[in-house]
Amino acid sequence: MSFDLQGRGTTVGREVRGGITTFLTMGYILVANPTILSAAGVPFEAAAAATAAAAAICTLLMGVGANFPVALAPGMGLNAVVAFHVVGQTGSWQAAMGLVVLNGVVVLALVMAGVREAVMHAIPLDLRRAISVGIGLFIAFIGLVNARIVVVPTGSLAALTANPLATVPPVTHGSLQAAEPLLAVAALLIIAVLLARRVAGALVIGIAAATAASLVLGISHWPVGDWLRLPRFETLFQADVRAALDVRLLPLLLSIVMVDFFDTLGTVTAIAETGQLHDSEGRVPRLRSVLAIDSISAVIGGAFGVSSVTSYVESAAGVAEGARTGLHNVVVAALFAACMFAAPLVTVVPAAASAAALIIVGFLMCQQIVRMNFAAIDTAVPGFLILLLTPLTFSISHGIGYGFIAYVAIKLLRGRPRDVQPMMYGAAALFAAYFWLG
Repeated sequence: MSFDLQGRGTTVGREVRGGITTFLTMGYILVANPTILSAAGVPFEAAAAATAAAAAICTLLMGVGANFPVALAPGMGLNAVVAFHVVGQTGSWQAAMGLVVLNGVVVLALVMAGVREAVMHAIPLDLRRAISVGIGLFIAFIGLVNARIVVVPTGSLAALTANPLATVPPVTHGSLQAAEPLLAVAALLIIAVLLARRVAGALVIGIAAATAASLVLGISHWPVGDWLRLPRFETLFQADVRAALDVRLLPLLLSIVMVDFFDTLGTVTAIAETGQLHDSEGRVPRLRSVLAIDSISAVIGGAFGVSSVTSYVESAAGVAEGARTGLHNVVVAALFAACMFAAPLVTVVPAAASAAALIIVGFLMCQQIVRMNFAAIDTAVPGFLILLLTPLTFSISHGIGYGFIAYVAIKLLRGRPRDVQPMMYGAAALFAAYFWLG
């Protein structure tokens, strides 16, 4: 396949650097996903191998099928919902994965009907920019938390345990006396200086330097035991779709569909804005293919027993390194495939190292804010809610939802209902019902 490197103003070197950077910022999923799913009874080693396999296959599909530089893997957040909530209601992790398969089928049907694409095109341009900025703030916030520069106060946890309605500070500053925050700050400065000097591969160099320092300082360690081992795949094709068809599970299915539907719209919007991968009208080329492959990936994730596979906003790190095509995905997919045999090596990269890259990527994505028209209150206030609530609710879907509802409400109260496209009315109504029903 031709990735049209010249047409998109990129090179093989940029795509490779971008792919390595994306993999390093999202490689944590190889440990996090099986750890979360094992709490629900999913075999850990099998989940680790299947996570790497699903990420490799789906990322490659996106690269070859849509030529869009977004990598995929089991989604954080949704995997926890599956493990700690859905499994309890379905009775087994196999039935829960069956529900994930159904979710992918439903969303794929919406893509084929043109609904998902129509919703994205119905979003006003400034709200799309707000989504990009909001996700940028979200990514930076995740980086700050992973680096322990921002922490949850222990006093707040104790107060909320005693009184869930207590008003307490949700987060506070960490301590620079600890090694992890210092390492993250050092990596952040290295990357910032390299970016200022326009050094190619700044993010990769920063992550590599922080990883080397962490090994010297004893923050991270080489894996104990064998670094290479044959993967186990006991979770493959264990999803119980028949059990998931129970009508009593319909509310669960609808909630998963809502999150999956709008999280991906937000991620694709953010990646397209960051890499200028859209036309003059803000439309993403081959959008339907991107959304269809993302939906098929959810089915693959459920079939592999690793929760819903979805587009990763950490791909913005690779785009920040210059990646613009699906060749970036080929690199990411190859690295995930290798991790089926060498997953322990991923643990060498400390959270503080990738955290610095996430903070910088968040900064780069926030540059879109200068293109928003804050004088147009109809879109400025909903846009502000999106960029504010996406990180504060720790949810892309919730940030988008509050912004959509505010946009529609303001237009109606101003007596300008024709300014709103029908799909925006539908999306706002769905979000309102979703929030109201919990």
